[in-house]
Amino acid sequence: MLLPLAGAVIAMCLNAVLPLISSLLLALVLGAIVANTPLGSLDAVRDHAPVTKALLRWGVVLLGLKLPVSEVLGLGFGGVLVIVATVAVTFGATVLIGRWMRLERGFVTLLASGFSVCGAAAIAAVEDAVGARRRDVTLAVALVTIFGSLMILALPPLASMLGLTAGEAAIWAGASIHEVAQVVAAASVVGGSAVALATTVKLGRVALLAPVYAVAARLSRSHTARQAPVLPWFVIGFAVAVAVRSLVPLPHELLSAIDLLTTFLLAAGMFGLGLGLRMRELWPIPIRAFGLAAASTSVAAATSLGLVLLVA
Repeated sequence: MLLPLAGAVIAMCLNAVLPLISSLLLALVLGAIVANTPLGSLDAVRDHAPVTKALLRWGVVLLGLKLPVSEVLGLGFGGVLVIVATVAVTFGATVLIGRWMRLERGFVTLLASGFSVCGAAAIAAVEDAVGARRRDVTLAVALVTIFGSLMILALPPLASMLGLTAGEAAIWAGASIHEVAQVVAAASVVGGSAVALATTVKLGRVALLAPVYAVAARLSRSHTARQAPVLPWFVIGFAVAVAVRSLVPLPHELLSAIDLLTTFLLAAGMFGLGLGLRMRELWPIPIRAFGLAAASTSVAAATSLGLVLLVA
């Protein structure tokens, strides 16, 4: 229990020095470093899975308190359409392409969920629904980190080349980039009020975690003997947290403390996921898995950009 928590503290301290690199990514890297040294053979490292799951799930629940529905609805019909359509098209296209590439169904569903909704948090949320293997989870997390980081570098100059306004670029970033922290990093390069707008769009995607989980569970029931619950406790908790944030006025100080706790729990969980990143198991990254991640990122970017130009 203490090892992931210590890893989260170190990652958050490093983030204070390296603000452009998210605490979650730093925690993942730190966990992977530990796992691939002699320390990886220690019982405390090998037996991290139950603690990692608990930390990630409570982090997912608290994510809901970052999401007032009124702010998402304030984007208007066009903004909401960009969010919903991008999530739906990205998830569906990733599943279809993954099947065409003959990749394992559980891995494909993990990747579709992470790339369409909210990266590693979504992957962790649907892990049990698809009966995923540990290697599939860690590979999906590694790919969402790689491609989300590439989008940070690619989106701002592309938006400038295409002549997008700061608002259009912000919506594009929020609708296409995988992790919340990655969205913030890209939007900060765009400048102006882009960060707030991009974050609101991204949180609109996060709000679709519950329906995406339900679809992932349905796909699992259709093709495996595993019977995942339609909505597990932490997804219900996420929905309740969204309702509380939307209906109950919470003081700024409390929201700041909750935001810090959410980051801490997710970073601790990411450190635990990093402990499962054994390079001898993941390297070389399977070319078809890499290709699916590239295709999924391309679909999210192209779909959201097209919708931004049409309706946003």
